[in-house]
Amino acid sequence: MAKKFNTTNPESLIYQNDLLKLTVLGGIKLEGLDRMRSTLKIELKESSVPPVRHNLDLYNDTQTEKLIRRAAEKLEIGTSVIAASVAELTGQLEEYRMNQLKQAMPADNQRKVLSADERTEAEAFLKAPNLLARTNELIGKSGVVGEEVNRLIMFLIFTSRKREQPLHIVSLGSSGTGKTHLQERVGELMPVEDRIEITTLSENAFYYFGQRELKNKLILIEDLDGLSATGGNNGGGGAFYALRELQSKKRISKTVAHKNTKGETKTLHLVVEGPVCVSGCTTKEQIYEDNANRSFLIYLDESQEQDSRIMDYQRKLSAGKVNTEEERTAAELLRNCQRLLEPIKVVNPFAELLQIPKEVFKPRRTNNHYLQFIEAVTFYHQHQREQKADEQTGEIFIETTLEDVEEANRLMKQILLRKSDNLTGACRNHFERLKSYLVGEQKHGQFTNREISRHFRIPLTTIKRYHLDLMLSGYLKAEKKKGSKSYFYQVVSYEEYNELQKLVNTVLDKSLDQLKQAFTSTAENQNGARKKNLTGKQKPKSPVQPSSKSGPINEQKNNELEPKAQKPTRKVKQAFANRVSRKASAGKRVRIEEKEEHTLKLIKELEKEQPGRFYAAQDFSAITGRSYTTEARHLKTLWEREILEREWINRSYRYRLKPLHS
Repeated sequence: MAKKFNTTNPESLIYQNDLLKLTVLGGIKLEGLDRMRSTLKIELKESSVPPVRHNLDLYNDTQTEKLIRRAAEKLEIGTSVIAASVAELTGQLEEYRMNQLKQAMPADNQRKVLSADERTEAEAFLKAPNLLARTNELIGKSGVVGEEVNRLIMFLIFTSRKREQPLHIVSLGSSGTGKTHLQERVGELMPVEDRIEITTLSENAFYYFGQRELKNKLILIEDLDGLSATGGNNGGGGAFYALRELQSKKRISKTVAHKNTKGETKTLHLVVEGPVCVSGCTTKEQIYEDNANRSFLIYLDESQEQDSRIMDYQRKLSAGKVNTEEERTAAELLRNCQRLLEPIKVVNPFAELLQIPKEVFKPRRTNNHYLQFIEAVTFYHQHQREQKADEQTGEIFIETTLEDVEEANRLMKQILLRKSDNLTGACRNHFERLKSYLVGEQKHGQFTNREISRHFRIPLTTIKRYHLDLMLSGYLKAEKKKGSKSYFYQVVSYEEYNELQKLVNTVLDKSLDQLKQAFTSTAENQNGARKKNLTGKQKPKSPVQPSSKSGPINEQKNNELEPKAQKPTRKVKQAFANRVSRKASAGKRVRIEEKEEHTLKLIKELEKEQPGRFYAAQDFSAITGRSYTTEARHLKTLWEREILEREWINRSYRYRLKPLHS
């Protein structure tokens, strides 16, 4: 019996064999796999007998048997033929529905598997020096014009989505300055499976994502104004509240009433887990203050130079002189680099010595953002940092270096400056343009709103709003002359912003200089101690047998005369020692290999007494006198050379000699 199932028209699915033609009118619903409601049309081929039409659930035996008897009676054929045809149609519909559901699943969730060449290229890029500078250059090659600092900050914040404490960012600027364009182009440098783009969002939409669907995802909101417009009478409070809770608590939940298939009302508890990295754009800074407090704020470059750069790029693109293949290649390389980054703990040994300016508003959150941004810089450099293991828990982590702090300070200066300013970004930009205009025109006297409105070609109402904010903040003073209806304004101070900027830079630079000085002194002490141990000429005197020339009184006097240097903390010393050892590692590779061979020799000697025993790093620290970290590194190297085998026992790695090498 020839059979055929035609799915060309999803609203009219046709199954036919030698005798019958069965048509599913209106198609089949994809949701609800526990039922198959359909409207069937059953007709005999090459017959004038009217067809049978019936609506039923094909999974309901009673309804199906009733249809079979009715169709057999009207079409005057046996029930076995119709029953076999209906059963075959049901099987075809099940297969069709499952295929449609698989096709409807978003392809973004399917992670790309890197080829060997792609992985090698990405690893080489991440391990090469000057990573941030080369990354910024590659971002420019991918099609992002200008905004050198903002685009790199945004890229690093987007990278933090893989951490337990991701950062968030809000782009601010006037309409038409390219806020959404910058966010979109930098967002395209993240893997497509890790980002979710949202244009509008209903009040409860966040609660209906899958429980882990948003975990470590990048959420790109094109316009925060569009998000608030969907919130009904409460101004988008529901959507914004859920978003803020995802940012802060990294988890949201909601309990709703839900009817099941039997019509029974049940309580349903919806849970969506984070963490998430959120990015949005808006022109209204003050309206979203609660969201802005949780985010980095960047203000787009609205200068004429940036306008010229963008228009030049647009002209070249229209003329076909932009190498779009180079842009695509640069973007793909950055996406592959993102795929190679793995979640790992970051420890900042300098955190206790770092300070932010006291003038910063809301210092608690700002200080946390500052420290997390430094950790994000270290996280991006994870392929250039030595992995270490916690002595107690065995957790793997990497440490922040002075270079990471220096790079973060360079990028954070403008953000901390804006967070120390009591003016909004738009008002501050206008005030700086106003001061430049007055200095250039040598008008240090008074001016009016209408004069500034004509010169800058800005609506008079906007100028009045800016000047009112400046006057209330004490940056302008107003005077109304006799016989005139206009107010005359005068700038109180032309250097206040430069002074604030110097203050912010001084605090960051001072903290960095203190760290560098501590590093220099610690490195010198370590080099002196190393030379002292190598020469053996300066041996410490025994406290039991003091020399005849010096007694306890003389020693006490000498100690009092010696200046007491303020030593850095233990964590700082350890970080500085690690840096010195890394710098010297290139010339001491042979010596390190000898120490690894010494560790292997000790294992073989101990193996003679207790064959097959597992060893930990602290076992050899007690014998050799070297640190736990050094012995752990030697054991790991021997394991990578396939000389040892490793197992996770009691929250730490244990090593055992392979039988082949025993």
